[in-house]
Amino acid sequence: MEKTLNRIHPVSDPEATYFLQVSWEKDLGTGFGVMLSDGQCAWTGTVSEAEISREAADMEMNREKYVEELKKALIAGEESADKYNFVISRDEENMDCHFSYERNLKDASFRLGSLKLQKVSSPAEVVKELIGYCLDCLGRLQVKNEHLQKENERLFSNWSDAEKRLEKCVEAKEELESDLYNRFILVLNEKKAKIRNLQKLLNEAKEPAADAKCTRDGLVFLRFPSPVHKSLPSDSFSHIPVRQQLVERRDSLLYSPDVIDTTPRRKRRQRTAKPAGTGAKMA
Repeated sequence: MEKTLNRIHPVSDPEATYFLQVSWEKDLGTGFGVMLSDGQCAWTGTVSEAEISREAADMEMNREKYVEELKKALIAGEESADKYNFVISRDEENMDCHFSYERNLKDASFRLGSLKLQKVSSPAEVVKELIGYCLDCLGRLQVKNEHLQKENERLFSNWSDAEKRLEKCVEAKEELESDLYNRFILVLNEKKAKIRNLQKLLNEAKEPAADAKCTRDGLVFLRFPSPVHKSLPSDSFSHIPVRQQLVERRDSLLYSPDVIDTTPRRKRRQRTAKPAGTGAKMA
């Protein structure tokens, strides 16, 4: 059986303090028992499952929702004290006690339930039972607190170890990054040196190719005299490309008329002229 003990203050006498104990077997919706005491007198009563269903039907409320409201009103205690009101009325002889519980709304309140409690013949036993329940709860809470304290210390120790390992991992990570960065710099410098060497070789290879192309396209000019046209100045071919000069020289040699030697012809003229002069003298 489960039990809860709460301290309540009735609406009719807010200065008064009552102790309300609610007990149930499996669920509050299957019925529960109520024990109320002011420290001198005690009253007890029960609420059956049928009465719970009847109260829910009278208020036109879903039964599960009604049971949840009962839990908040009777079990939650001081956490929901501002949302629920308790009304306690006793007769002159304190034999009977009428106990009701209400739900506060914005401008009004509605009653969740009520029951008539019977006076207990030996209230000292009820008070003794309430004190024992409080001590049992205190013992369980103390054991739970010790367990939580040990668990907290264990977690704190694990957290310290994890923090130390994390610091070592961070240091190792920084060392690894520094090492990798230095290696990367070396590799990068080697790659840059190779690129510079290849660029230099490429430039050196382009220069002879450019010179050969210029020579092939006739961009190199030479200066030499023409063997046939002696009357032209020596600078007449200075601005003619080499290929054009070679072609013109070849054509001049191939297609120019044959040059006749004048020396033998001059001798023949001398032979023919000499007898003519001699004969005239003889005549």
